[in-house]
Amino acid sequence: MTTVALAITDGMLHFELSLAIEVFGSDLTHIVDPWYDFALCGPSAVRVDRFHLVPDHGLDRLRQADTVIVPGWADVDRDPPAELVDAVRAAHEAGARVASLCTGAFVLAAAGLLDGRRATTHWAHTEELTRRHPRVAVDPDVLYVDNGSVLTSAGKAAAMDLCLHLVRLDHGSAVANTIARRLVVPPHRDGGQAQFVTTPVPTPGNHPLARLFPWVLQRLDQALTVEDLARQAGMSSRHLGRHFRSVTGTTPLQWLLTQRIRHAQELLETTDDTVDTIATATGMGTATTLRRHFARTVGVPPDTYRRTFRTRAGTRTGTGIGTGIGTGIRPAPALPNAAAAIDLAVGALVGRS
Repeated sequence: MTTVALAITDGMLHFELSLAIEVFGSDLTHIVDPWYDFALCGPSAVRVDRFHLVPDHGLDRLRQADTVIVPGWADVDRDPPAELVDAVRAAHEAGARVASLCTGAFVLAAAGLLDGRRATTHWAHTEELTRRHPRVAVDPDVLYVDNGSVLTSAGKAAAMDLCLHLVRLDHGSAVANTIARRLVVPPHRDGGQAQFVTTPVPTPGNHPLARLFPWVLQRLDQALTVEDLARQAGMSSRHLGRHFRSVTGTTPLQWLLTQRIRHAQELLETTDDTVDTIATATGMGTATTLRRHFARTVGVPPDTYRRTFRTRAGTRTGTGIGTGIGTGIRPAPALPNAAAAIDLAVGALVGRS
């Protein structure tokens, strides 16, 4: 997937638009080379909130892209422009992978790309998406949905999760983690996590599991149990399960398994360790166990995964846990942008209330 085209028109949400440009439109060849060829596609002049953008290409260029991204659509009470809908549909028919961010799902639904498929959007608009497009299986409780050639994300920060998911699919976990660290955002949140509709966004230090997560990530080689996690968190196993469901949308054991698989992905990409050694390092016990869980979660065996991403990314050295630390790839300076900017903005609003 070498060419990424961002499909824009009047009325797009600037936040999701900016996220996509930051990930795919930046020059990140110092992290992995080659990076994506990026194209901004739309009518001659586009108004995005209070700003005006001049696209590089017309919407007909979408048909030449490997991946088409549709940012959030501001006015979901009216139909998106027919020229945008037609161009996105044509791109998909030409073989493009199409992804929507936030309410961009309304564009994909209007193009018929979500009929019979599971999809999501910002939680505040899931009922409207269901009402207007009853053939779409709308899931309001996930961060993003990957249907292979069609992907959708929930709102705001979940758009970044989907962008990093696309990078992970194309370039592997180590590269995605390095970019996440550069943007000062979490390296991986599963698409199945809840959208936190009824709970505050869990920033470091303001939820009961804030200290538990890094403790676990440093001990993935150990045979941890729910009781071990509960003891470390200072609560009962039942309360631990409730907090995990509230914060991550999943169970402690499923979350732990996901972290083990992600660590295994990075070790497969960045080291020459055998599958047996990686099974031990990730707490999976045996190569047989690792292969079974890895194939079920990732979709391919560990050896196939290693061949794919070692070939794409070239030679890398070192290891890291979860965040890509020590991958041998020197990232750009970690600027306090992206998630840090969100934290600052939210903090300012809270201070005024």
